[in-house]
Amino acid sequence: MRTTELVSGFRQSAPYVNAHRGKTFVVMLGGEAITQPGFRSIINDIALLNSLGIKVVLVYGARPQINSALQQAGLEPTYHNRVRVTDDDSFRLIKQVAGALQLDITARLSMSLSNTPMQGAQINVVSGNFVIAQPLGVDEGVDYHHSGKVRRIDVAGIRRQLDNNGIVLMGPIAASVTGESFNLTAEDIATQVAVKLKADKMIGFSEIGGIIGENGEITAELMPNAAEKIMLQMEQQDEDACPGTLAFLHAAITACRAGVPRCHLVSYDEDGALLQELFSRDGIGTQIVTESAEKLRQATISDIGGILDLIRPLEQQGLLVRRSREQLEMEINQFTLIERDGLVIGCAALYPFPEENVGEFACLAVHPDYRDADRGSILLKAVIQQARQRKYAKLFALTTRSIHWFLEHGFELLTVDDLPAQKKQLYNYQRRSKILAITL
Repeated sequence: MRTTELVSGFRQSAPYVNAHRGKTFVVMLGGEAITQPGFRSIINDIALLNSLGIKVVLVYGARPQINSALQQAGLEPTYHNRVRVTDDDSFRLIKQVAGALQLDITARLSMSLSNTPMQGAQINVVSGNFVIAQPLGVDEGVDYHHSGKVRRIDVAGIRRQLDNNGIVLMGPIAASVTGESFNLTAEDIATQVAVKLKADKMIGFSEIGGIIGENGEITAELMPNAAEKIMLQMEQQDEDACPGTLAFLHAAITACRAGVPRCHLVSYDEDGALLQELFSRDGIGTQIVTESAEKLRQATISDIGGILDLIRPLEQQGLLVRRSREQLEMEINQFTLIERDGLVIGCAALYPFPEENVGEFACLAVHPDYRDADRGSILLKAVIQQARQRKYAKLFALTTRSIHWFLEHGFELLTVDDLPAQKKQLYNYQRRSKILAITL
């Protein structure tokens, strides 16, 4: 029976459903995303996260809606150092816009119509004074008036609502200890909430759905320092470029450096981008991460199953010598692997021959979906480093199909007589494997 794409996708998403359940996600929904035709689908997908047991704090912005309202009222939006200056007249309109959006988003999350993704959903949407604000004051002679920043977060109050399976909804207006209200940015609120809650993820939306690399494709993963360089380049090239992307980068860099493990940027134009990013192995957007999703590490006994899944197809094709589970268990300390989100996507072994002061590079395997980033070279470099640490003079390898790959990496062809005595006795003359070695 043919496995359908639905079944295949559902199976691939299962580990992520289990991994995300009970985790806390802060979703930053900029005003740009709210104006898009796909806004309803985004809300449906956020509701689905809640249904899957994920604790969601939804922080919405209103930048384009506020600018539009100000222009209609004949008021010119004013900024200083990229921060809105909120005078009395502007603030009256801003509160109206923010309040209307809060009601609209609450209504969307409360929908439970038949034949829609929200059918049967009973979501408790909670808003309140979870954020205490303070004024920005005066900077370089410019009075920000009612523009403010986060002073304090009611972490306990938010957690109580999340533990009751509610979605906590926050807008850009927050009260102060003096009883005043202030206009904050969504990115400031989202960042501070994510940090104080020790959230597992922060998620943002933009038109381009990620950071475009030099090859014209979306970069899957960036460390904070690399993301900061890109952000500064974007700001220098065009002050008005991708405000949603710049806002997210500011927030993500700050959040990651303060301990939030992963911040995801996805498209608000592509239907289902949020779900594809969170529930597929490779995602669809850009992650700002504190550490890479891929880890190079020594194998342990718990990796036996993953290594077997990786090498069995190659053994069946005759590309690798067959190894039993028992043999792997005995040799597991010789293996180095690349792991991605719990999946073993590459492995290689270093077998010692201390009498001859050499090592064997063996059992190189890379998952077919991940053979486009030269992970074989990464594993080879790791094994060469291990061999050098053991002060081996040479590293040799046997292969039937990858001769040129080894030659390109500095190996030279040898003969059977050049093998260590123990390996020479085990050499399979029927396979007629080529022997190559590199001097360390």
